[in-house]
Formats: sequence, structure tokens, C-alpha cells
Amino acid sequence: MKNRISLLLILLAISFSIHAQKVMRIGIIGLDTSHSTAFTELINSGSDETFSKGFRVVAAYPYGSKTIQSSYERIPGYIEKVKANGVEITSSIADLLEKVDCVLLETNDGRLHLEQAVEVFKSGKICYIDKPIGATLGDAIAIYEMAEKYNAPVFSSSALRFTPQNQKLRNGEFGKILGADCYSPHKVEPTHPDFGFYGIHGVETLYTIMGTGCESVNRMSSDRGDVVVGRWKDGRIGTFRAIIKGPQIYGGTAYTSKGAVAAGGYQGYKALLEQILKYFQTGISPISKEETIEIFTFMKASNMSKAENGRIVTLEEAYQKGLKDARKLIKTYKK
Repeated sequence: MKNRISLLLILLAISFSIHAQKVMRIGIIGLDTSHSTAFTELINSGSDETFSKGFRVVAAYPYGSKTIQSSYERIPGYIEKVKANGVEITSSIADLLEKVDCVLLETNDGRLHLEQAVEVFKSGKICYIDKPIGATLGDAIAIYEMAEKYNAPVFSSSALRFTPQNQKLRNGEFGKILGADCYSPHKVEPTHPDFGFYGIHGVETLYTIMGTGCESVNRMSSDRGDVVVGRWKDGRIGTFRAIIKGPQIYGGTAYTSKGAVAAGGYQGYKALLEQILKYFQTGISPISKEETIEIFTFMKASNMSKAENGRIVTLEEAYQKGLKDARKLIKTYKK
């Protein structure tokens, strides 16, 4: 009897060990962004065992934008880069989903995210959606609603959120946040509303520091850049400067109860990817739906303000317009 118990314990230990060593297979949708190759290199290169252990990018579906030239021109070269890291190229998202446990939705064109994300949600596979979560506020709301319909977790973020300095500010290590001024490059992309395609980096930095609760914004614009001023419900003021002409820099200043503190700039993708891999293991997003939606509402309100010569626009007004757009998008998936 004692020998049988010992044998059972050994078999259970072996089973647990095999399960613990199982590699989570990652699939990438969209090889039209440098994020795809950077994430693949970080995970598959083996240069940092503790970082990538337990994960492997095994397959990729290349498309991806077919209309944004700066994106689709990258695809042939990025196909070869990921293949060199042992990644199989698939002919469809459906084919990809059969080979993986989790998905990095990297398509650079946010207009495609809703359609692609719904296909992943239906499969039951966990999905990270790279910025922007959708091209518009309506897209973002619709993606979250469809995720809830299929009981699928959602996580989307700029890498700037997880810069260590910004996380310290977020966590109150420099004192209570009284306000913040943040900046990032703004590359105008005609297929997307302003800031959604690229300026979102600076907006997300602002929200990482300030948190949710903005109630209204107004915007001043020129051919050199834009400044958006947001007023939070508690009276705090936060600004975002979108740089069109000038140095392509990221950062800002946080005003705290202890003084002025520099915000963090771009420091690579590793900190973000660590959060993504943790999310794949737990299914828990480190960012709330409400915060991501408010970021898109902030950008929507800023665009409305620009269109009306700097009028102060409430986030509630902007959200209602986005919600109306989302309802139209969702209808196409209920037919």
C-alpha cells in the first residue's frame, strides 16, 4: 500500500512538472508594425531566459493593413524576420487560431481591429490588442462590448504606460498628483482620427499619471502641433502636447505634492511585454476598461473641440457620440 502511494505521488509530481513546463504558444496577427518583430525577438531569441521562459511565438498571420502604405510596405520584410525566429506564416486568422493558445493582435491599422478581435473572441483564445485598440471611440466601445458578449478578457496599452518612472508616479511614490503636462509625437494619418494612430502615446502617459476623471477638454492647433487641456472633476488640470514638427520625443512633467517630477519617456517594449505575458497567464488586464475608454473619449472630445475652434467639449458629450457609432458597428455582428 505504501509503495502504491509513493508511486502515485511520483506520477502526480511528473504530471505537475510536465504541465508546469508547457509552453504557451503565441500567435501574431499583423506583421505591419515593428512591434511584431520586436516582441518576437524578445520572446523567441532566448537571450533572457527568465523573461521569455514558458512562451513562444509559433505562428503569424501577416495582414495587417492593406491600405496604409507605411504599414503594408513593411510586411514582406517582417515576414522574413519572424520566419528567421522560427515562426510559421499562416494564410488566415482561422488557421492561426488552431495553432496557438493566445494572440498578439498587432495590426497597425486600427480600423481592422474590431473584425479581427471578434474572430479571436469567438475562438476562446486570450488576446492582447496593440494600440490603438480601435481606430475610433466607437470601435473601442464596440470591441469591449463584443469581448463581454464572448466572455473574453481585453488588454490594450501604449508602451509608455509601463515606463518605470510613470509607474512610480502612478503609484504615488513621488507624492499626490496635482496635475501633469505630457507630450509625444503626433503623426497625422488620414485614415484615423487625430491622436488615435500615434499621438495616443502621450495621451496614455497623461492618463497613467493622472488617472481617470477628466470631465472636459479644449484644444488649440497649428501646423506645428496641438495642445489639449483637460479639466478633471476634482479641479486638476492635465495637458497633452502633440508634436508634429520638431524632435520626436516623449515625456512630460508631473506636479506633485512634493514638487515637479519628470515623466518617463520611451524605454523599449520589454516592460510592456512583461505585462502582456503576465496577462496571458492570469487573464486579468492591468488596465480597466473604463480607463482605456476614457482615453479614447478624451481624444474624441479634443477632435470635436478642434472642429469648433477650441470650444470646451465635455467627455460625456463625446462619449454619447462614440456610443452611437458603436451601436451601429455592433449591429453588423448580430445579424
